[in-house]
Amino acid sequence: MKQSRLMSLVESVANVMVGYGVAVMTQILIFPIFGLHTTLAQNLKMGAIFTVVSIARSFALRRVFEAIRMRSAK
Repeated sequence: MKQSRLMSLVESVANVMVGYGVAVMTQILIFPIFGLHTTLAQNLKMGAIFTVVSIARSFALRRVFEAIRMRSAK
């Protein structure tokens, strides 16, 4: 069964939302080890930027693989 574009986007967003929390926590824990000192607000903003990029990347890859799957099914 073919996955719709909307469901591809929903899946990507759900995946990245969980990743956002993991990313922010990782930044908070790891940045000080490398001498980077940021506020919580800065970490949240950086996480948001990476989240938008991740959603776009995940959605694009999902559509590419769906197109490959559909071509091979013909």
